[in-house]
Amino acid sequence: MYRFFKQFRQSLWMESKSGKYLLYALGEIILIVIGILIALGINNSNENRKLHKKEQAYLSGLLDEFETSKKKLDELLEINRQNAQNAGLILEAMSNPDDRLDEKAFSNLLYHTFARDIAFNPNNSLLDEMIGSGSLKDISNAGLRKKLTNWLSTIDDIERQEIELGRQREEVLDLFRSDDYSLRTVLNFSGVDIGKGGPDKNETRTTNLSLLNSTAFENNLLMFLLTTRATEENHYLPLMEDLEGILTLIREEMK
Repeated sequence: MYRFFKQFRQSLWMESKSGKYLLYALGEIILIVIGILIALGINNSNENRKLHKKEQAYLSGLLDEFETSKKKLDELLEINRQNAQNAGLILEAMSNPDDRLDEKAFSNLLYHTFARDIAFNPNNSLLDEMIGSGSLKDISNAGLRKKLTNWLSTIDDIERQEIELGRQREEVLDLFRSDDYSLRTVLNFSGVDIGKGGPDKNETRTTNLSLLNSTAFENNLLMFLLTTRATEENHYLPLMEDLEGILTLIREEMK
């Protein structure tokens, strides 16, 4: 075939048909350009398919991570609300001398208010890997990329608030490090079994009811309650809104 075109060009030139030769040469150039464009288009199409497949894999992984994080945050919100509710019941009892709690009821409220620490531990392993490797750019939705980047800084802010909440919790629990009040009594009446050396159900050494008359305990409890409410209203609820927004964008990109 090549020999045929070469001979044809030579015959045209020999016959001085320069116009036809130039026309043929132009046509040949156009065919070459078209061939190159087709090859580039096929290559680009293949690359786009690979990028789309890679993006979908990332989105699927992120969807799993953020759905798990949402479940964790739902559970944490419930615990935080229960802690606030129980703290409120204690404060209500302190303000009503004629309707005071007995030792068992008070111990149960103390235990269920302060036994559980608050800490949000989201699943960010894939997101951390994507940011560390520069793969976040493979997410085509600019709005989603921004939300994913902001998510990590928001988590840092949440952690600082949780540290403050933990500090307020410790302020209350520190009262039980003295000889004036008994943690054993709380565990005893709450039915908590911590094994050998734990509370004896038949033994109550010290009553904690005097705490209901303690201004220091009331102040610490109020600080704890206020911090608990601030954690939900100013941190957890906005975080849940961000999380749900990210999940919505991920699902839309996966359609």
